[in-house]
Amino acid sequence: MILSTDLWASALIRRAELGGAYAAVLRKGDVRAGAVLVKVVNRRAGDVRLYAQAVRGDGETVWMQPHATAGEEALDAYVERAARVDPDLWVVEIDDVQGRHFLTETVEKS
Repeated sequence: MILSTDLWASALIRRAELGGAYAAVLRKGDVRAGAVLVKVVNRRAGDVRLYAQAVRGDGETVWMQPHATAGEEALDAYVERAARVDPDLWVVEIDDVQGRHFLTETVEKS
């Protein structure tokens, strides 16, 4: 059974909050099947990363960084372009002093 996007996003936010981070939905898309971008910010270190869900050739779902980290403004511009292309897009931001993403699925190293 696949979770709806709103439930999945709520679970991610809950995991982040339980881990001591702050998380929020910055943009809501389709409740049932919208794609999700996860923005991870570590303001103390000045680090920001963006993760998007992808499917490998073998069918495994993974998270990857769709855009090289080049500063928060560049990532925000990427998110805006992606939202224009996909109006069902969700964006979840996690602000964590350790820079954790709290994703339980496989995350590709960049």
